[in-house]
Amino acid sequence: MHMKHILPILTLTTLAAAASAQSASGLSYNRVGVSYDCHTQGFGLEASAFIGSSNYLLQAQTTIGHNDTTNGADRVAVGYVFKNVAYSTDATVSIGSNELYSLNLRRELGAGFEAAANYTRVSGANSYGVELAYNLSKQTQLAAGYQHESAGTSATTLSVRYNF
Repeated sequence: MHMKHILPILTLTTLAAAASAQSASGLSYNRVGVSYDCHTQGFGLEASAFIGSSNYLLQAQTTIGHNDTTNGADRVAVGYVFKNVAYSTDATVSIGSNELYSLNLRRELGAGFEAAANYTRVSGANSYGVELAYNLSKQTQLAAGYQHESAGTSATTLSVRYNF
C-alpha cells in the first residue's frame, strides 16, 4: 500500500472514531521512560505525548549501548489513540520513520496493574509483544515486557516511566 493511500484511510478512521468516542480511560500516554534490554544489556529511551487535547500522539524512541548494529536506533512516529474500543481497551495505531507501522492494545487491569499487547512492523520485519506494568503512583510506573521478532530474535525488557 502506498503512503498516499494510507493518509486518507487514517483520516477517515480518525474522524469515525472521534465521532463515536467514549469517555477517556485512566491510562497515561504523556510519559517518558528508560528501559533495559536483558538480552543485549542495552538501554532505551522513550517518550510520548498527546498533541494538545486531541487523541493524536507523538512518539520517539532511541537505543543506547546495545551493540554496533542497534546502538542509536532512533524512531519517531505519530499515532492515534482509540479509547475504550472494546472491554475498556485502548487501541493505538501509529506510523513513523523506518517504515514503522504499529498497533498497540492497552488495558487497565485494576489494583494499579495494566497489560499491553502489540504488533509492530519496522523496515519489513514483524514483531509481536506483551507487557505487564504496575503503577507505583500516578506518576511512576514499572513494567516488564517481552518482544519476539520474525527474524527469530527476542527481547525481555524492564522499564521505568514517569507520567506527566
